[in-house]
Amino acid sequence: MHVGLRRVCTFRMTRYRIVSFDGGGIRGLVTAIVLERLEAAVPGWLDGADLLAGTSTGGLIALGLAHGLQPAALRDLYELKGPRIFDDSWLDDLRDLGGITGAEYDNRALTCELRLALGDTRLRDLKKKVLVAAFDLDNEDPDPQRRGWKPKFFHNFSGSDSDGNTPAYKVGLYTTAAPTYFPSVDGYIDGGMVANNPAMAALAQSQDRRSFSRPPRLDDVRMISFSTGRSLYRVDGSRLDWGYGQWAKPLMSIMFEGMMGVADYQCRQILGNHYFRLEPVNPMHLAIALDDVKRIPDLVAFASVVDLDDAAKWLREQWMPLEAPQAQ
Repeated sequence: MHVGLRRVCTFRMTRYRIVSFDGGGIRGLVTAIVLERLEAAVPGWLDGADLLAGTSTGGLIALGLAHGLQPAALRDLYELKGPRIFDDSWLDDLRDLGGITGAEYDNRALTCELRLALGDTRLRDLKKKVLVAAFDLDNEDPDPQRRGWKPKFFHNFSGSDSDGNTPAYKVGLYTTAAPTYFPSVDGYIDGGMVANNPAMAALAQSQDRRSFSRPPRLDDVRMISFSTGRSLYRVDGSRLDWGYGQWAKPLMSIMFEGMMGVADYQCRQILGNHYFRLEPVNPMHLAIALDDVKRIPDLVAFASVVDLDDAAKWLREQWMPLEAPQAQ
């Protein structure tokens, strides 16, 4: 008589999870509060992230989470330290003629806060994979035919182009060096110049064939993308015969908003319902500049009432690990 051995096979659906964070300066407080609330609604979902991508203030959030900081600690960084980071003293105004001949703020306070939050940790030592956008003003290529500016995506994936040895706080300074707001750092400026919404860049990075940690199939990717809140800007008029003077003010907002919309469209088309974009619309009076720390109470009030039901439902259905039925 043969005694059959019962074989129990339990396996998990393979999922590669990406979280993407937009830029937006002090409006990163909205993202931090939303993350805090989502973590309470769907406990542990952030722990399952394989890749954290961010630009500018979103880069700081990605680096902080990858270092092990909780959303509440990130919230404190914005809510409590934001006024110090965006402190424009009369002496600084005197030196730069009110922003005409120099950046609006120096980055000493930001450097201090990033060093306190991230220490001397290098990208390779972070607990998660990261992708952080910046813009290199001069790649210093020895070949004059190749020298020029270019987008730069700092990451800690394996490969010859890995930035694993770069201090995390330095990357935080690079990605947040918004022109006219902060000085450039080591030749880098804010990643918002090329990818204020880094979702598509993160999706591309996840497909790097050199990486052992990439998903087996594109269908295995799940991505949730966080905006810092969309403001209802518009330009009235069906025929605008404008020059530099008229276009100067709205053009930057158009470029930033347009780039974010392109990345959203691309990810939505490629990933379908495996992708979720949380982009709450700010009330009309909340068109807040990236350095407007006086409106922190308004940002807190707004982020505290953002409807997260759809996001939580998507996380439970698409993000959280699922186990197939056991085979006997």
